[in-house]
Amino acid sequence: MRALRLYAGPSALDHLRERGLRPSDVGVVPAAAGGPKGLILGPIDRLLFGHWLADAPQPIHLVGASIGAWRMATACLPDAVGSFERLEHDYIHQHYELPPGQRRPTAQQVSEQFSLNLQSFYGGRVEPVLQHPRWRLHVVTSRGRRLLAHDGRWRTPLGYLSAYAANAVRRPALGQWLERVVFSGPDVAAGTTSALPFATHDLRTRQIPMGPHNFMQALQASCSIPFVLRPVVDIPGAPHGPYWDGGITDYHLHLHYRHDAAAPIVLYPHFQRAVVPGWLDKAWKRRHRSSPALDHMLVVAPDPDWVRQALPGGKLPDRSDFGRYGQDLAARVRAWGAAVKAARQLAEELGEWLARPDVRRVEPL
Repeated sequence: MRALRLYAGPSALDHLRERGLRPSDVGVVPAAAGGPKGLILGPIDRLLFGHWLADAPQPIHLVGASIGAWRMATACLPDAVGSFERLEHDYIHQHYELPPGQRRPTAQQVSEQFSLNLQSFYGGRVEPVLQHPRWRLHVVTSRGRRLLAHDGRWRTPLGYLSAYAANAVRRPALGQWLERVVFSGPDVAAGTTSALPFATHDLRTRQIPMGPHNFMQALQASCSIPFVLRPVVDIPGAPHGPYWDGGITDYHLHLHYRHDAAAPIVLYPHFQRAVVPGWLDKAWKRRHRSSPALDHMLVVAPDPDWVRQALPGGKLPDRSDFGRYGQDLAARVRAWGAAVKAARQLAEELGEWLARPDVRRVEPL
């Protein structure tokens, strides 16, 4: 059976009908939060950044939150294919040794280990990430405000409860409690900070230049899931306060992408069809629909039936697997390893489609 499905906004679909799809058509690649779900996209990442987009002449903006930020930073490394393979291996094999009687690692333990992992992965390689001649990296984080302006045993739960209630009324109200802060690498050709490839009228937003002085902290903050990791506090060059997972404000990066006539396509490897705005919007199904913000987007994602039939447990890897397998690292490694091995079919089918784009396979987003 086919593993891959393709979904396009109306403008992207018109472009595909008229011109097909070439590497030079791509202006933005988003990468969603979602923890272990991102593992399923590893083979596609290697195809796109190691081969198909490798010789594209134009700058491409890479926008990531949480594991998506880790993936997009990895794409900027000189050996993208080998680096993606290492990312996959390291993520699958992550493990926390617990003392007797402790059922799960504390947020402090996870944060300390994650910091060491980032240092091991990017140590000595930050400059190549930031100085890529064509990729423009943007790392999305969520900065706490009001009750969330300081992390605390009671402040943080109460602050997130308030943020949830405000967001339930209307999404822009989320900005009263959490501010979208985007750390952007340099535009090497222009010698300035890269301009954001999306508008920011939808939510309170701030852009901060990203360099060697704050790269590690920004990337860790983007991956700091509330209550699972500690926030990163006072990132150099950014406003005072705690910074959490970028997926809280922008779970699937449902952003108002700017239209670039020369490279109009927002090419989105994703693990599902719906592009959910923020993590707190997961319960609000009406917000999962497409919108004019995504008119130029082409989503490539696994077919839900393929997921049910081909992957262990009939599902994508997810954070519940840490509880499901507990300290049985070998069992989790087997399950996640089988999932990413099956996901090679996604990359194979995408490669075939990119070689000869067939618009008949593309569904409305």
